[in-house]
Amino acid sequence: MLQSSSRKGKTLPFCKLQNNLQRCALFLALCSASLWLPEAEGSTLNCHTTCICASNIVSCSKMNLSAVPTSLPLYMAVLDLSYNEITRLRSEWTPEKLPKLHNLLLSHNKLSFLSSEAFTNVKHLRYLDLSSNKLQQLDEFVFEPLVNLEVLLLYNNRISQIDKTAFSTMENLQKLYLSQNNISRFPEELIKDRYRLEKLSLLDVSSNRIKKIPIDDLKALPASIKNGLYFHNNPLPCNCNLYSLLAQWHIRKFNSAVDFIDEYTCILPNLQKTQIFNLSGESMNCSTFKEADEEAFLEQTLILNCDTKHQNMTKTWTLPGNMTSGDNQTVKVLPNGNLRISPVRYEDSGTYTCFAASEKFNETIYVVLKVYNFTMHGAGETFNTAYTTLVGCLASVVLVLMYLYLTPCRCFCCPNKGKTRGEDSIHSSMLSVTPTHEDPTLKAELNRHVAFIDSKDLQGQNGKVNPNGDEENDDADGEAGSLMKGKRKKSVAESISSVFSDTPMVV
Repeated sequence: MLQSSSRKGKTLPFCKLQNNLQRCALFLALCSASLWLPEAEGSTLNCHTTCICASNIVSCSKMNLSAVPTSLPLYMAVLDLSYNEITRLRSEWTPEKLPKLHNLLLSHNKLSFLSSEAFTNVKHLRYLDLSSNKLQQLDEFVFEPLVNLEVLLLYNNRISQIDKTAFSTMENLQKLYLSQNNISRFPEELIKDRYRLEKLSLLDVSSNRIKKIPIDDLKALPASIKNGLYFHNNPLPCNCNLYSLLAQWHIRKFNSAVDFIDEYTCILPNLQKTQIFNLSGESMNCSTFKEADEEAFLEQTLILNCDTKHQNMTKTWTLPGNMTSGDNQTVKVLPNGNLRISPVRYEDSGTYTCFAASEKFNETIYVVLKVYNFTMHGAGETFNTAYTTLVGCLASVVLVLMYLYLTPCRCFCCPNKGKTRGEDSIHSSMLSVTPTHEDPTLKAELNRHVAFIDSKDLQGQNGKVNPNGDEENDDADGEAGSLMKGKRKKSVAESISSVFSDTPMVV
């Protein structure tokens, strides 16, 4: 018994040492697991120590949480996790669907990663705050489940890359905040083309690295988007188109231009920074902006747009002469508040006034219409007639020049060979004393000298001229003339008497 008891006494410390080693190993394993795991599992929600639960609101702000708490209540509508140490938002942060969660606040954390399935179980979110984190890019499918989201805050991050389809499924998105990032490309797909967000009323891309904006596309936007489009404090190059755009917005009193008028700056060619509204002065001498009037032609259909700064406003129109739309049978107010004039008449010219009203805001818009007193097709016919007349005049001038300078050469510049009978030149027809014809019957008749006789000494009755000055020889000459009448040719008939004003006399 003594030996056995002595053996037990010897083996008892060894057993204690072995148990302690096992416990130490287990403790070290747990510690190492907690240190090496990228994200430890969140603790269970405790509404008394770690979070504050008030009705359907759960606030865990400023609790130094490194992960989202588990066992979140299904009735929760607002979850505030701001000002914590959360670095990654994985898909399993909420294993169960939260159908009533509308607002999720994750601002002022250290988020650098968003899983593509992070928002799969919170499809009913309407407000998501991811501002003041360390996000660097937005992938294609990260916001795909959020079809009901209305407000998305992403300002004060490190975002430099945004996929063009990152927001394409967010058809109900109204306000998007992207300011204070490293964005270098203006996200124009949000305001045009097939990815355009129809309900978007606020887009803030201020304080980024954008060097170019689509000015023509921004001019064509509705006033409801222009009123909430902020792009100030970007390194934009100075030009008069940029000044004209902002000058128009300032005249319309858009919030985006009025509220931050001093922060709209641009870079001059000498790399000097200046305010855009100073470009009308000594900087670039841009012309003062003036609203353009609407123009129309007779018999066409025209739509006058009541482009208000806010959507869903009640709109009424006053026509020129203080008439209402019901007083004019050619004018009709469309369901969207615009005014249709069909067909346009000349007396429709004047100033149209649109009164827009809502519960919180009223606005008056003036549209000046100028109608030309002819149809658009008629103006084209007038142009075609003038064009045809001009072409005809030019063709006439060309023909005259061709006639003057491109006629066949005279005989003095051409060789004499190849002539035919009757092709004597004008000089030979008029002055030559030797005929070129070989007809012997004509040689004696044509072998005469040409002489000019003063007509004042040869006046006969009725002012006729006596060629020979002797009335006795008239009969003889008459017989000779009658004998030669049938034998004269063209070259003989075209004598000098048909060219000169003085009457020639053949002796």
